[in-house]
Amino acid sequence: MTPCPVVVRKYGGTSVGSVERIRKVAKDLVNDHHRGLQQVVVVSAMAKATDQLLNMALQITEKPRPRELDMLLTTGEQVSIALLTMAVHHLGCKAIALTGAQCGILTDENYSRAKIQNVDTAKLRNELCNGNIVIVAGFQGITPSQEITTLGRGGSDTTATALAGALQAPCEIYTDVNGVYTADPSIVPDAKLLDVISYEEMLEFAASGSKVLHPRCVEIANKYNVPLQVRSSFNDVPGTLIVKEDRLEKVAITGVTGDAKICRVALTRVRDVPGIAARISRSLADAGICIRLIIQGIRHDKTNDVSLILSQQDAERARDILQPVAREVGADDVLLDTDVAKVSVIGSGVASTPGVAGRMFQALASEGINIELISTSEVRIACIIRRDQLDAAVRAIHREFDLNNLERKEINAG
Repeated sequence: MTPCPVVVRKYGGTSVGSVERIRKVAKDLVNDHHRGLQQVVVVSAMAKATDQLLNMALQITEKPRPRELDMLLTTGEQVSIALLTMAVHHLGCKAIALTGAQCGILTDENYSRAKIQNVDTAKLRNELCNGNIVIVAGFQGITPSQEITTLGRGGSDTTATALAGALQAPCEIYTDVNGVYTADPSIVPDAKLLDVISYEEMLEFAASGSKVLHPRCVEIANKYNVPLQVRSSFNDVPGTLIVKEDRLEKVAITGVTGDAKICRVALTRVRDVPGIAARISRSLADAGICIRLIIQGIRHDKTNDVSLILSQQDAERARDILQPVAREVGADDVLLDTDVAKVSVIGSGVASTPGVAGRMFQALASEGINIELISTSEVRIACIIRRDQLDAAVRAIHREFDLNNLERKEINAG
């Protein structure tokens, strides 16, 4: 069977947050279908539906069993796909709703944070060639033993790019904002909409607090070279195109992000011997906790303070896990600080442009903001600061680099 040309589209919870919005999405899909466009449409749960389901579970028990919790949470997306498919049918167009399992998304068995292992596109291609708009439940899959799993928050983005990669199709992410900005417009009102950004920069945006795309979505798009575009479902603004770095004109700084949903866990006065960092990181990895940053500082007595930056939701559990580890490695104490935030400058020219770090640090100093930890990569400089100073930090850095006047061009598009 010859594969049909296809585009994968993803609609977030706000875009399908009411019957009226579902009808609008359906109308847009039907109009494009009549123009000959084959569409796989990934849909999130309606706005706040997942939170409502989770709250109900927590009213039943403080520690719901992960298997049943995943079974519960996947129903939110199933409501969305059923309603959207009905809306398309009402407009006289063929469509079919499929769960993650039905459309061939196979995952590992890590409930609530499952990773996609394989995508079988046979059913998707068959339904497309039968003239259907295929409407898929995001955020979910199934294990080889037929257990329902979820992909974690932001998992619908991951579903969309995984399907696009498997189908070798472009992917459009429709959301409630016009695209990717140089900073969060709610903090910096004159932030500039970026026409184009690299996968590498977008991954740093996503990992550093930007809420537009999930990091795993960007990783998949980069790995499988999926043409990716972020745009609003409420207007015709072209949005932001995400491309390979070699197709961009480099700039020192593309944007600034802030992340308030982090914590700092520090092991103090750790012995300076081989294997300590491995023991600490392995204990968290075994519990499914990701370390966002790890920074080691040497004291005058040649012991180390090891600081870990984690998701705030993992704060208490990480401290409990590290208490026995601290005794094992001879640390004095395990300190937890939930009143921290991370501010980052991101750009393809960060490593190759002299003075970027100095300008960032000076911008923070001018606002009386103390830097507690610093981390760098080829495209990012991140500083850990006090949480109540985050918005001021974002505004100061955005102003220092004059990002509202940023010009970014795509080159070598051919």
